[in-house]
Amino acid sequence: MQSRNFYPGDCRKQVDEFLDGFAPPEEPAEMVAGIVPHAGWKYSGKIAARVWRTIAERSHPETIILLGAVHHAGVRGNSLYPEGAWETPLGPVEVDSQLASKISSSIEHLVAQDAAAHDGEHSLEVQMPFIKAILPDAKVVPIAVPSSSNAVQLGDLLGHLVQGLPVVAVGSSDLTHYGERQYGFAPRGTGPAAHEWLKSNDERLIKLLEELLAEEIAPEVATHHNACGPGALAATTAFARARRAEKGLVLEHATSEEVRPSGNFTAGVGYTGIVY
Repeated sequence: MQSRNFYPGDCRKQVDEFLDGFAPPEEPAEMVAGIVPHAGWKYSGKIAARVWRTIAERSHPETIILLGAVHHAGVRGNSLYPEGAWETPLGPVEVDSQLASKISSSIEHLVAQDAAAHDGEHSLEVQMPFIKAILPDAKVVPIAVPSSSNAVQLGDLLGHLVQGLPVVAVGSSDLTHYGERQYGFAPRGTGPAAHEWLKSNDERLIKLLEELLAEEIAPEVATHHNACGPGALAATTAFARARRAEKGLVLEHATSEEVRPSGNFTAGVGYTGIVY
């Protein structure tokens, strides 16, 4: 798995700092799904931690289906990590092999068991210390979800498959990646106006996520380049819809420039935390 470059130092201390003074919203009373960012913790850790705390206090899930962005071209299909555990600095997070097997046998036309697809991929790996710190007894079923036409179907079937079980789904994606040198994407140049454009580009997608418009996510991202994990986002919103969620609640939206100002904006990434 990945190194600890995304979360160096004392993980538990960092989680406590991220959650200092945070009170989860009172409504909805029960959460069925969430969306978290996956950048280095110094940029997006606070947002991710607060989603995890909200889910822990409102849902008390026994298992979390993790739907992750894919940053490697070699992963072409939805890839499930079937058994074992993921190591973290706080101890292992166990895979729910029983649910993983049920998913594999029930929707084998959409999901393949492929632990190797998760090697070198950080989108779910960076969530594991949060889970161990905030939901220490929870198990996980990690699924890498590349952008494809079946992501919505995957999420919908997963949502119906676990109906009535103490299971939530959490999707992992960052939003707009802006910067000519870093990402080859800077349609508004640099400076304050470019940063405002980044935020408005994120808002286009966030509105779809709030309204559970799963089918519109991939086309939106293909046109406006405002997420690295459209498959994970589409699957998560479809899952939430299947679990009868009616709307997403945005806990926070921020950019790397807002978290760590550069003084002269040339590049940045957007992050959001949403619960359903």
